[in-house]
Amino acid sequence: MADSPYVARRRVRLAIRRARDGKNFTQSDVAEAMEWSLSKVMRIESGEVTISQNDLRPLLAFLGVKDRAEIESLVVSAKLSKQRAQWWETPQYRDLLTPAIVQLIGLELAAREIQYFYPMVVPGRLQTPAYTRAVFETFAGELSEEAIDARVRMREMRRQSFLDAAEHPEVNLVLDESVLYRQVGGAEVLRHQLEHLLVLIGERRISVRIIPFKEQSPIPMLATYEIVSLVDGTTVLYRESDTLDEIVEDHEKIKRHREIFDRVWQAAYDEPTSAGLIKDHATALS
Repeated sequence: MADSPYVARRRVRLAIRRARDGKNFTQSDVAEAMEWSLSKVMRIESGEVTISQNDLRPLLAFLGVKDRAEIESLVVSAKLSKQRAQWWETPQYRDLLTPAIVQLIGLELAAREIQYFYPMVVPGRLQTPAYTRAVFETFAGELSEEAIDARVRMREMRRQSFLDAAEHPEVNLVLDESVLYRQVGGAEVLRHQLEHLLVLIGERRISVRIIPFKEQSPIPMLATYEIVSLVDGTTVLYRESDTLDEIVEDHEKIKRHREIFDRVWQAAYDEPTSAGLIKDHATALS
C-alpha cells in the first residue's frame, strides 16, 4: 500500500502548495505564469485531478524547486498517480458524487488507521445496502433519484472493498447509544445492520465503543467525521453534515478532532460491553 496512487497524488499536490506558499504566490499567479486556467490550478491543489509530468516540471521550476532528487521523486509520484481511472472516478459516479467523497474513497485504500466519529448513524463504509438506502431516502427532496442510486451503489462497493481487502487498517468506531435505537429503515433493517457490525467485530476488522446515555458522558455535539491516517505518515480529516462534506488538511483542526475523538473513546463503554449492547439490541429486534 505504500506506493498507492492516491498517496502519490497527495504527495505531489502538497509539495506544489508548499512551494507556492513559500514563494508567496497566489493560485492566480501560478495560473497566469503557466498560462493555465485558475480552475486547473485549484483542482490540482485540491486533488480533484492529477498533474502530468510535462506540466509538473515547468511548474516546479517556476515555484523555485531546484533539488534534482526532489524533482525526480515528485515526477515519479506524478506518473504513479496517473493510473487508469477507478470505478468511483468514472463519469457515471464522479459526476454524481462530491469531490470530497471521490478523494476519500481513494485515500481509504491507503489508510493504516481510521477513526470514525458517528453520533447519529453507522458509518457509510460499514452500512448494509438496505440501511444505506434508508439513510439516503431522508434526502429525497435534495438529491435526485439518480444521485441516490449512485451513492447507494458507491457505498456498497466501498463496503465490499473493505471486506475483500487482504490488508486491513486499524478501525476504531465511536457510536452514540442512540444509533442502536434509531430504526433507520425499520426494525428488520436495523437488526441486519447491527448483526453486520457484530460480524466485523468478531472478525477483528473493527473496534467499537458506544457513548452511553449517562450524565457524565461527553455529549457528541460535532457532526459526523472520520480521521484517516495514511501509510505515508500524514493524516486527513473527512467531515460531513447533511448533504455537505469536505476534506480537511489543516493540522490544528485535525488535532482538535482527534483530541475530541480520544476523549470520547476513553469515556465510552469498552469494546466487550459495547459489543454486548449491540448484540442485545439486535436480539431484541428479532
